[in-house]
Amino acid sequence: MVIPLLFGSCGRQAEKPNILLILADDVGREMFSSYGGTSYHTPNMDDLASKSMRFEHVYAAPVCHPARITLMTGRYPFRFGDPAWGSFPKQAEGQTFAHAFKKAGYTTAVAGKWQLCMMKDEPDHPHRLGFDEYCLFGWHEGPRYHDPLIWQNGEIRQDVAGRYGPDVYSDFLIDFMDSNRDRPFLAYYPMALIHDVSDDFEPPPPYGPAGRYENVKEMLLEMDRIIGKMVQAVEDLGLTSNTLVIFTTDNGTNHRSIIRHEDGEFIRELVCSTIDGVEVPGGKTQITDWGIRVPTFIRWPGKTDGGAVCEELIDFSDFLPTFHDLLDLPLPSYEIDGQSFAGILTGEEHDPRDWVYSEKAGMEYMVRSKDWKLLPDGKLFDMRSDIHEKNPIMPAEDTPVSAAARTTLDSIMTVLRGIR
Repeated sequence: MVIPLLFGSCGRQAEKPNILLILADDVGREMFSSYGGTSYHTPNMDDLASKSMRFEHVYAAPVCHPARITLMTGRYPFRFGDPAWGSFPKQAEGQTFAHAFKKAGYTTAVAGKWQLCMMKDEPDHPHRLGFDEYCLFGWHEGPRYHDPLIWQNGEIRQDVAGRYGPDVYSDFLIDFMDSNRDRPFLAYYPMALIHDVSDDFEPPPPYGPAGRYENVKEMLLEMDRIIGKMVQAVEDLGLTSNTLVIFTTDNGTNHRSIIRHEDGEFIRELVCSTIDGVEVPGGKTQITDWGIRVPTFIRWPGKTDGGAVCEELIDFSDFLPTFHDLLDLPLPSYEIDGQSFAGILTGEEHDPRDWVYSEKAGMEYMVRSKDWKLLPDGKLFDMRSDIHEKNPIMPAEDTPVSAAARTTLDSIMTVLRGIR
């Protein structure tokens, strides 16, 4: 049996750790000092990082929608016929990680950003995907930040005028954790921050206190404050020793960010950050590592060592089977794309991944090993020496080493093409 090895046998709380899963929006690894970033001040994230295992090679998607589907289902979006933007595949509604937690006896909640349906059309959608409770802004229905439009358990909240959305979402989850402190819970927090305001409202979303929209640096400070509040709440509730805190993000940083609305148009400013002494633009929407390789920290007191670094490849599809392993649940009978990394967290035997996959849509995807990345057009990158992906190697330019890497990755890509 795995569970006694992982959790011991001294009571219900020791057997089933709580999970606080935080998914930030549009936050690249260049924003954090623990990854070499120097442009921003994030004291709460720095503190969390110092107490967590840091993952160097976690791969999501260039944009948010496919990342969220992969995270929740353990399967790549093309498995579902490339779902329409902002939708969730009907056939997978009963196959999310939330359902796995419920099977293991957990109570579940989600707050923040959904982006998997229009809430006004399907207010029961989060329940169908396995969440007992929810508090989510109406995606493309109303503001997410100041004076937000928020759906909570099937109804639009009428008490949030003048409030700041991220405080509403985090307060909801803190109350949820408090109410369920005596039984195991999953608190999933897909944050609104630091995504832009929506640009398809009339009138446009309201400004904040600065008389404009918050810039990236200001939103990152707010994100850091909110995460600090969440982690402190876990401590105040006496749950630190038995709560696994996971922080990750859906994709890289946006390269342009909305700052104000003037004369009927949204004004955007460039977003550049410094990491390891090099200025890099935001990589969101791109299949480069600046778009898909995301910061990830996991804190599990007594299991993960603070300051430890994991260099192994992790794919966003790996979270669901990892949760199954930690919950001692069998894997689904249908095929999944993920591979559990539970052994990394527990110190048990672990079979490392050889490659990861990421997609945007259509022909925009990649297959990557630790050292090499291959694109569908034949471009191959040596990621050991070309981290900014400026020097593609075409087949005619292959060396024996690059040719061997190409053959390996192309065989994987051929299989994936056959499924797509």
